Amino acid sequence: MKSKIIIRIGLIFSIFFIVLFANAQDPLRFKNEINQFGQIEVNTSDRDNIVVFTGSSSVRMWKDVQSYFPGIIVINTGFGGSHMSDLLYFSEETILRFNPKKVFIYEGDNDIASEKSSEEILKTTKQLVNKIISKLPDLEIILISPKPSLARWKLKNEYVELNKKLEAYCKESNLEFANVWDIMLNDSNTPIKEIFIEDGLHMNKKGYDLWFNVLKDYFD
Repeated sequence: MKSKIIIRIGLIFSIFFIVLFANAQDPLRFKNEINQFGQIEVNTSDRDNIVVFTGSSSVRMWKDVQSYFPGIIVINTGFGGSHMSDLLYFSEETILRFNPKKVFIYEGDNDIASEKSSEEILKTTKQLVNKIISKLPDLEIILISPKPSLARWKLKNEYVELNKKLEAYCKESNLEFANVWDIMLNDSNTPIKEIFIEDGLHMNKKGYDLWFNVLKDYFD
């Protein structure tokens, strides 16, 4: 009798974790956040002045990104906690419908933290790029390298491997690769503590200033 109870408890926990994992990968968990992007109004005929920044929370939390790029229309469709697969699923709502001239994509950070392999992430990245190009063939695509952080520094090697793959892919596919990894490291090649907020993962203004120093070079 006791063994049957233990088995049942084990099955319950197994089902719980299976459901939990499935929900964690379900892009519809972002439905409410994505719906809010539908309220963004922009004159898509003014394409030369439209730039989209999208991806996970490092983009979403860049609240004043517009102030860094005066003279152009900056649309921020970052949604926190997202993976590359989520951006693929919602590429119409976050990128394509705005008909931008450029798109800056920041994904891969949460993928690595969720133990996805660099090969899997790269495969999804290629699917995303192919989907975008099929709709907007002349769109300038800039992949922002997954950043170093205090909170995830133990995964350094995985990040470095992914960044190498993304950079190589950009070179062979006529895309741009914005390396923000190096500029966020100190002389000891560890993350600069002063550029992060309390969680050690997300950036403060000093961090975004560093990003700007890299990303401004991708504007004419």
